[in-house]
Amino acid sequence: MTEKERAILWLAACTRTNGEERKQLLEAAGSPELLFDEFEKFSKKVLKQGKNGLYISDKASREREVNALLDRLDRKGRFAVTCESRDYPALLTQLSDPPPVLYGEGNRELLNRRKFCIVGSRLTPPWAEKTGKMIAEEISRHFVVVTGLAEGGDSAAVHGAIGSGNLICVLPNGLDECYPASQLSLKRAVREKGLLLSEFPFGEKVHKGSFHLRNRILAGLSEGVLVISAGVHSGTLITVSHALDCGREIFAFPYSIGVKQGEGCNAMLKSGANFVTEAEDILSMYGFCADKKREVSLSDEERRILDVLSKSGELHAAVIAERAGVPVYEAASTLSALEVKGLIAKAGGNRYSAL
Repeated sequence: MTEKERAILWLAACTRTNGEERKQLLEAAGSPELLFDEFEKFSKKVLKQGKNGLYISDKASREREVNALLDRLDRKGRFAVTCESRDYPALLTQLSDPPPVLYGEGNRELLNRRKFCIVGSRLTPPWAEKTGKMIAEEISRHFVVVTGLAEGGDSAAVHGAIGSGNLICVLPNGLDECYPASQLSLKRAVREKGLLLSEFPFGEKVHKGSFHLRNRILAGLSEGVLVISAGVHSGTLITVSHALDCGREIFAFPYSIGVKQGEGCNAMLKSGANFVTEAEDILSMYGFCADKKREVSLSDEERRILDVLSKSGELHAAVIAERAGVPVYEAASTLSALEVKGLIAKAGGNRYSAL
């Protein structure tokens, strides 16, 4: 790590300064190295002195602090990448407030590859989760999939991309923490096969504003964003807002009228987002061709039921049987066969949707 990187790491990780204070300090000093060498001089000019002597230090103690932090990173098999590091993602610099330091655990090489973000709310319908997983799997053959670690839409993206290893999960807390706690095993799997990233100190828990900060990184890292589910007030829309500020392409699943989990998606589509039902809709925008789908053999009864679902959206099994002209007892086995073939997904209450 260069002297400049060490200086930035110390400023971000070893002082209790906020983003605006760090900006003012760097502007006053002219370089991170000079700020590190003469912090006492510049801190007195820029910062309000705390009663506890928060900003009183000396260069020797600063050297010890940054060395201790680097040792701790090494012991835990982690790394820090600063805004001056060669592998700091270039797209992040397009944010109005890019993180000065990112802490990582896993495959650091993923930082240098093209990235695409897939996110969704915690309340994602089963059909959207299944479709999102399939799309994430295919996207991960061309991009590193960037997402969070929450249940629902984010988890669907993780499960789709994790097999390829082309996966980055950005956390709203420090690397030592897991939110939600129920995702601990999934977090470990991402660490082993992909990459965990956070701008927060190791032990920092989720707090007010954590997700807003995390979501800007999701958007900043990626060339585009696919939203597989979002209500009108979903936090997922914060990611979209940051992506639009950076000039990224926005993609969304379409939803039937009245489905609350998709009201945000439909609003995005009305505002000009790209309509997505399959990976090809995304990959073609970036000059890639999706893998050709294998032909699936269907019986006449399977075709009738699939046609009903394709035209009508989510329906109860009894309604599907009636509209397809199939006895209910036969429809149940046909629906199961279509689900196994990956053409439909089961929702709650014995309801189904076409994929």
